[in-house]
Amino acid sequence: MTGDRQIRKITAWLLTAMVLAMAAGLVLFPKKTFSENENRYLAKFPALTWESLRSGQYMSDISAYVSDHFPCRDFFMGLKTRAELLQGRREINGVYIADGGYLIERYEKPANTEKIGEILHTFAEKIAGMKTPEGGSLNLRLMLVPTASCILADRLPDHRPEPACDQMDTISRIGELSGIPMIDCSGFLREAGESGQIYYRLDHHWTTYGAYAGYLAVCRELGLEPVPLEELDAQTVTTEFKGTVYSKVNDYALPGDEITIYTNPDDRLTVDYTDMGAVSGSLYNLDYVEQKDKYSLFLDNLHSLIEITNETAESDRELMLLKDSYANSLVPFLTHHFRKIYVFDTRSYRLGPSNFIGDHAGVTDILILYNMNTLDSDLGIRAIY
Repeated sequence: MTGDRQIRKITAWLLTAMVLAMAAGLVLFPKKTFSENENRYLAKFPALTWESLRSGQYMSDISAYVSDHFPCRDFFMGLKTRAELLQGRREINGVYIADGGYLIERYEKPANTEKIGEILHTFAEKIAGMKTPEGGSLNLRLMLVPTASCILADRLPDHRPEPACDQMDTISRIGELSGIPMIDCSGFLREAGESGQIYYRLDHHWTTYGAYAGYLAVCRELGLEPVPLEELDAQTVTTEFKGTVYSKVNDYALPGDEITIYTNPDDRLTVDYTDMGAVSGSLYNLDYVEQKDKYSLFLDNLHSLIEITNETAESDRELMLLKDSYANSLVPFLTHHFRKIYVFDTRSYRLGPSNFIGDHAGVTDILILYNMNTLDSDLGIRAIY
């Protein structure tokens, strides 16, 4: 009994020491404002007010602050994940542990389908009377990209709440409501997936090979002759990409993804980041290779408006691209076909795309491109007018 009491006493002392050390770390360690691993801002220490205390919001905010700034937080999150995996868990933090080393986000049935369809319909009506330089109608298309939970449904766990691919039903419904001709890239993605990796294993984006499949779908609908992939210069810029989905799981045992970029040796590009007043000759910012958010190397992350000019383009057509980040890795394939491409992130572009068309008479084509996983909550699509 004496030995048992000593063991319990030592254990209690150790636990107390650990708690005190963690509390001291929470107070003394430097506080970060941004989590590079999770690609988000961390909770700030809340201000104490009578109202926040009375409503319980203050204690909730304190809890979020402690959780975000807990010493060695990423390490302990990883330990927790490993323990859950050993117990046979196939879903962690809304992410499925799928076959082939894939982490695939659970798809939530959207709540704003009708509203999104109405917004796009209003935009289509607003530009209906606008003309190309030749006097024809603007060539407007909508491409909603199904994500890994749909195209790679056969890799998902058998027991899950949502249907295998109800994204396609939502895509069809938005197409009907908007009245905009649709580009269906699902078949191209499935075909490409038989011979290559079309989505990153540890991120929610499609790979550049997946983006090329999307490019083929765009070419078919816009009457473009696609450039064969083997005629482009390929460069693998990293093999250590662990993206947003990885950050929700933190399984340190998983190896990173490759990111490959493609350039067309025939193109002569000028890339004008108009919101920064910066000009480049490349569509890639390889400084991001050394950062956690490596996908941002495509088009230098987020910009309200980018104007891309190709002096050697095969036509004088001009494309307006209203998009989310999925389009960033597709743009390099499109530049060969258009003299100018205007790339809009309407979350931050405030002047209205339809007004832009009125001031730029050279526009011939408009492509709206969003992915289905974030479409429901994306503020950009609600700013298309």
